[in-house]
Amino acid sequence: MKTIAITIAAAMMLMTGVAETKADNGKADTVYQFTVKGLKGEATPLSNYKGKVLLVVNTATRCGFTPQYKGLESMYEKLKGRGFEILDFPCNQFGAQAPGTEEEIHAFCVQKFNTTFPQFAKVDVNGEKASPLFKFLTSGTRFNGFPQDGKIAPVLDRMLTAKDPDYAKKASVKWNFTKFLIGRDGRIIRRFEPTASLAEVEAAVEKALSAPTVK
Repeated sequence: MKTIAITIAAAMMLMTGVAETKADNGKADTVYQFTVKGLKGEATPLSNYKGKVLLVVNTATRCGFTPQYKGLESMYEKLKGRGFEILDFPCNQFGAQAPGTEEEIHAFCVQKFNTTFPQFAKVDVNGEKASPLFKFLTSGTRFNGFPQDGKIAPVLDRMLTAKDPDYAKKASVKWNFTKFLIGRDGRIIRRFEPTASLAEVEAAVEKALSAPTVK
């Protein structure tokens, strides 16, 4: 009977879609302990990326930062041969700037920016329904303010302060195109806010790629 119950439960998961999960082995210390939903809803263990340097990004297609897709693709083309991957997670939580289905979002990114790096199903990155992966990423990092770009950073600060005067004290993701750099060992190296220059991000990726491999 137990075997039958397990079989039925597995079938129900397939029928209702794959849930993003964390391996049931205590507190996670690497991203490899998470399974996420792929673009078509398939279960994708992040252990598939073991040994690679990862840049995890929450993205949106109608945001002032959306043109960063071009720079991210350029970085990917330059460094993917050295063991670098960008993991793209669309998120509609910030200004509803990622509308549409996964298929529509993916088509837009390919047609507009010629993206080739992996894109996954839409997620929440904050709140009760937040992706377990992003809960892990924010619990292991701090928000240290928006790097001043002279344009968008002050606007974001004013907008977020109006909604929550204490927003800067919290580790939550603040806006689209927040980036988390993951080393070859699956551990978080650094967090980049959306206003950080992609040149700075690429320099950090290069450093991670050049670091000695941990055995």
